[in-house]
Amino acid sequence: MPTDMNEVAPGTELPDLEAGVRLEVSPEGLAVATLAKPEKHNCFDELTIDRLSTIFDDLGRQDGIRALIIRAEGASFSAGGDLNWMRRQATQVYDENLTDARGLATMFARLDRLPMPTIAMVDGPAYGGGVGLVACCDIALGTPKAAFALSEVKIGLMPATIAPYVQRAIGARNCRRYFQTGERFGAEDALRMGLLSEVLPDAVALEERMSKLVDAIFLNAPGAVARAKSLVAEIEDMPIDDRLGELTAVAIAKRRATEEAKEGLSAFLEKRRPDWQS
Repeated sequence: MPTDMNEVAPGTELPDLEAGVRLEVSPEGLAVATLAKPEKHNCFDELTIDRLSTIFDDLGRQDGIRALIIRAEGASFSAGGDLNWMRRQATQVYDENLTDARGLATMFARLDRLPMPTIAMVDGPAYGGGVGLVACCDIALGTPKAAFALSEVKIGLMPATIAPYVQRAIGARNCRRYFQTGERFGAEDALRMGLLSEVLPDAVALEERMSKLVDAIFLNAPGAVARAKSLVAEIEDMPIDDRLGELTAVAIAKRRATEEAKEGLSAFLEKRRPDWQS
């Protein structure tokens, strides 16, 4: 796994002490976004949301980013909304709240639509919007310290901007329960429902598994990885019929014609590494 990480300032720079997010990118193209407000359990406010949204937008526009890791400092992954932020929301008029909510929805959408693989590393509680971040990632690794709650109803709210991603991850049946009860559930339940991809025994094992996943990703053709990810989104709700068959046939025919695919096949036949592994 690439280990030489450099601080990168995508888009409009916001101080870490205010936004609570740090971004590092290795020369090989591994991006790591760290939630860095451990004293506040990595909660969200408007600065955090804007910083994350800017990071995701910028990474999505850059060439050479091979994977994104989302992790957190301290005991919590993310406690959800910052209390002071929520207090300010309570005094806002409808239009102000709508603008605020649209910003949050945009942030989750940008993460969900990133072309590269995304991996969440959850070694502590994730509540509310923190669950949304986990659900938007392609792969979510956790430890027994991971715990989750969709507890918005406890304060008269509801999971809304995160709902599409959480429902896709755990299904409508589980959402009907946890959206309404606000119950806390642990890593094993999250694994069973599909919110977590794997549960590792401790933080050391979590790091090792993440490293192996990144190594596996870096062996693969970047364009093929991005197209495979976008294909999943395209066919997710389509019936298996002739239209879907034609869509997939066209997709693979176009992919075979790319220079990347030609290089991959040539490298395989010539028993050498393809150029993206150089």
